[in-house]
Formats: sequence, C-alpha cells, structure tokens
Amino acid sequence: MNIGLIIVGDEILSGKRQDKHLAKFIEILAARGLSLSWAEYVGDDRERLTASLARAFASGDLVVSCGGIGATPDDHSRQAAAAALGRELVLHPEARELIWQRISEMAAEQGTSADPEHPDSLRRFQMGVFPAGAAIIPNPFNKIPGFYVGTVYFVPGFPVMAHPMMEWVLDQRHADLHRASGISERSLIVQGAMEAALTPLMERIEADFAGIKVFSLPSVDHPQWGRHIELGVKAGPEQEPERLVQAYAALKQGLIQFGAVISTEMVR
Repeated sequence: MNIGLIIVGDEILSGKRQDKHLAKFIEILAARGLSLSWAEYVGDDRERLTASLARAFASGDLVVSCGGIGATPDDHSRQAAAAALGRELVLHPEARELIWQRISEMAAEQGTSADPEHPDSLRRFQMGVFPAGAAIIPNPFNKIPGFYVGTVYFVPGFPVMAHPMMEWVLDQRHADLHRASGISERSLIVQGAMEAALTPLMERIEADFAGIKVFSLPSVDHPQWGRHIELGVKAGPEQEPERLVQAYAALKQGLIQFGAVISTEMVR
C-alpha cells in the first residue's frame, strides 16, 4: 500500500509557520519499516482541497491529512472530505461525547458550570461533525478527535496532537503493514564526474537488477566534499539483501571503470 501525506494550511504556504509534519511522519513510518510514497501541500481553499481529497479517496492509498479540521471559517477539511465523498456532514455521537467531556473539564478548571446549549459549546460540537459513516481517531492531548473514512485519515494541524494520532493510525489500523526493516541504501561520494556522463551506468544498474532503484544527489557547495554526487542504490524490504549488495558492487565497479573518484562509502 502506498502511503501519502496531505498538509493543509495557508500558514504553511505563506511561510508564517514551518511545516513540522513531513519529517516527523517519515520518522514515524521508518520506525515501522515503512516509507512515504508522496506528499502534498494545500492551502485553505475548499475547492482545491476537495479535489485533492477526491484523489486520495480514489487512490486506495493510506493517506493522512493534517490540519483544517477545526470549526473556524478557515477550516475546510471536514466539508471538503464530505464533498469529495458525496456524503452529508453529521454530528458523530462519540465525538460529541468526547467534546462534551473536554468542555466539562475546562469548565471545572475555571470554576464554572458547563452548558451544552451555550453558543460556545455548540461551536465546539461542530468539531465533531464528520462525513456520514466516518469513524474517530482518538486525540490523547485534549480528547477532540480526528476522523477517518476508509484509509484516509484526518488529524489536527497541531504537531503535539497530530503526531501521536499518526502513530495510532499506523499501530491500530495498519499494524499488518509493519515490517522489520524498511528501505535499505548503499551509496558513495563521487567527485570529478557529471550526472549526464553517469546516466548510462545508472540505467544499466536498474535494468540488470529489477526492483533496485538508483538515486543521484548532486551538490555544488558541500562543506566537506565540495562539488560532488552522492550516487547509490536502494531497495525495499521485499528485496533480498544480497541483491542490494550485488547492485552496489556493480555500481561501484562501473564507476571505477569510468575513472571516477570515490571518496566515501555509506550504508543506511
């Protein structure tokens, strides 16, 4: 199953806030032997977000969407999800109960009494209005839940809430995907060569070793290696480890024959 991430919010696209979800989700996945297939940033535009979510629902991928599930005018994820699915929005009874618990706790902390009909309470209950048929994702931080439909999951934009909810999704809903190891890599630092000249070698390695991917990461101002290319091979857990070793050996031999200078070798 491919795994995708959608990050929602004008504040990310404008630079007012730095995204903290992408790197963390990659880390969370790697701890379970998984890797991210794709990621997408979307602003607070309901039409564009609806189109993105429609693609996510149709893909069959495991997708986590971060942000936009509140109840203020710039939150559109709940409505966009319903539109993408062609479903109505309804107040989820368990979500309402969890939100009411949070309202009651806050009232007790302030020394006041909670009123379910108070305008503020009614606005907070809107955070439990999800597309019909949705199920909830527990929020260990403040009880206000996220939700999911199929394999598309919606969590808040706040990292302190979103990240443990991501872990819940992977551990409680998709434990069958966990692997003992994820993607393995072997690479080396090549100096004195250009990518264009090495492309035929990279193409040959991928042709000779099906399932192995070759990657090339050029740099022009690295503090240690200066202008160089990190050239390597990587394989998922479904590949035999020996196959990666063989592909790497062929890559290295090809570079030696090319006359490239190899300064460092790395295993990840």
